[in-house]
Amino acid sequence: MSPTDPAATDPAANDPAASTPGASDLDLAFSSDDDLAEELLNLAGPLADPLAGADLWHGRLSAWLDDLQADLPEALQSQAYSLGLQLVSDASIAALNQDWRSTSGPTDVLAFAAQDEDLEEPFPMPLPPQPDGHGQGDEPGEQDDDGDWGPAFGSLELGDIVISLDTAARQAQEHGHSLEQELLFLASHGLLHLLGWDHPDDASLAAMLARQEGLLAAARPPCA
Repeated sequence: MSPTDPAATDPAANDPAASTPGASDLDLAFSSDDDLAEELLNLAGPLADPLAGADLWHGRLSAWLDDLQADLPEALQSQAYSLGLQLVSDASIAALNQDWRSTSGPTDVLAFAAQDEDLEEPFPMPLPPQPDGHGQGDEPGEQDDDGDWGPAFGSLELGDIVISLDTAARQAQEHGHSLEQELLFLASHGLLHLLGWDHPDDASLAAMLARQEGLLAAARPPCA
């Protein structure tokens, strides 16, 4: 899945939401697999960096959640959320694709929605413990090392977004835009899935892509 009319600029640069926290409090568990190719990590820039990426993704996802509040059903409206985002290889996402969707081969993005009523387990694929305190402080009333309340303290668990960096890089090249832009597109697509959007037909796919375009447009600096 990839946008048909990409922006010409790198969205992670000059993006106020990438560093400015939104009104929604977000507990984000971000990780980038150790076996990813160095060339792809360099192309992805700070969005794939375990430390800088955590801050950038936190700002972007928080801004998107703020933007989406008015569209959400009451059950998904919250002032605090918790979710996971993981960048993996084709091999890793192919294994997940086979295990959870009985589909062979890699895909670009998978979304494991914690609030999906059709799932037997409330959190089907939890991410491993994250570095630098992410994911700590999960007991009610417990604080992590930074003094923030953990995800069990009044936040709504949304689930996990898993993106193949290998597939994202191929799609970015096919569509003539940066890997950073492709990653933002796939992350926004995954987030909408966590929040209940789906595309079983062409009309619903068009509506979902239009909502994504609105989220991504807010990340683009104005044209000079």
